[in-house]
Amino acid sequence: MSLFTRYKGTLKILALLIIISPLFGIILAEKVNYHEPIDVAAEKLHLHELDIYHTPFSDYEVPGLPPTIGYIIAGFIGIAVILGIGALAAKRMSK
Repeated sequence: MSLFTRYKGTLKILALLIIISPLFGIILAEKVNYHEPIDVAAEKLHLHELDIYHTPFSDYEVPGLPPTIGYIIAGFIGIAVILGIGALAAKRMSK
């Protein structure tokens, strides 16, 4: 039995949570004027973010797409990476 068929229900719930995540991470955060505490602390200390690395998904955004869609895509990519690592680890441990 593959992991995807074994955890089908869990994956459906995970997909639903990823799809509604922009509601909490973008839309409601803007409505209540929420800012990450580390960003607030850095601003008070007059620290600026160093651009020492580049990623196409900076701040969970995909260039050329609305922020909400980028948030969802970044979520699916992140979960795919974690599940891929887990599947590889499970395969190696079963040997």
